[in-house]
Amino acid sequence: MQEAIDFLSSKNPIFLEIIEKYGLPPIPRRPPGFETLVLLILEQQVSIDSAKATFLKIKAYKACDPENMAILTDEEFRSLGVSRQKTKYIKILAEAVINKELDIESLASKPAKQVREELIKLKGIGNWTIDIYLMFCLEEPDLIPLGDIAVVNTIKELLNIHDKQEMETHAEQWSPYRSYATYLLWHYYLKKRNRTITY
Repeated sequence: MQEAIDFLSSKNPIFLEIIEKYGLPPIPRRPPGFETLVLLILEQQVSIDSAKATFLKIKAYKACDPENMAILTDEEFRSLGVSRQKTKYIKILAEAVINKELDIESLASKPAKQVREELIKLKGIGNWTIDIYLMFCLEEPDLIPLGDIAVVNTIKELLNIHDKQEMETHAEQWSPYRSYATYLLWHYYLKKRNRTITY
């Protein structure tokens, strides 16, 4: 991590300022696999805490595996707090695994571009979900998820860049450590708001 921090600080002193003020960022890690993809679907456009509460309800009700998720009824999902849309997405994911259209285990040995190409085919799994899976589960070091509102808002605040295309171009100078830049931006965003998140 030190190598990444030294590199990023040489590109922009703002990264060093974040560390001096708030300390080192946590590096989020999650186990790769079906469960984490379900959790990421639940996290789309809601808070991590509320998604986690729903996820724990699902796990307490039934093992969160493709076979169970494929046969759970819409009513059961609704009683567990899952929206109709997300129910559909979880079922699509479960069926893709059961039908061997998606081999989640094999993703760890594939380059990020190929992982994205395979996952994006599934309705309900977009670039944000894929970015987070690549970063948290497959430890991809060089991604900036510009579908993430906290990242976008922090870049606006700290760098005064308001256009997403400009953000993407600006972030190219942080390569090959864009994921570490993201962890620092999240760290700043949460600490400034006195929020703690368990990934």
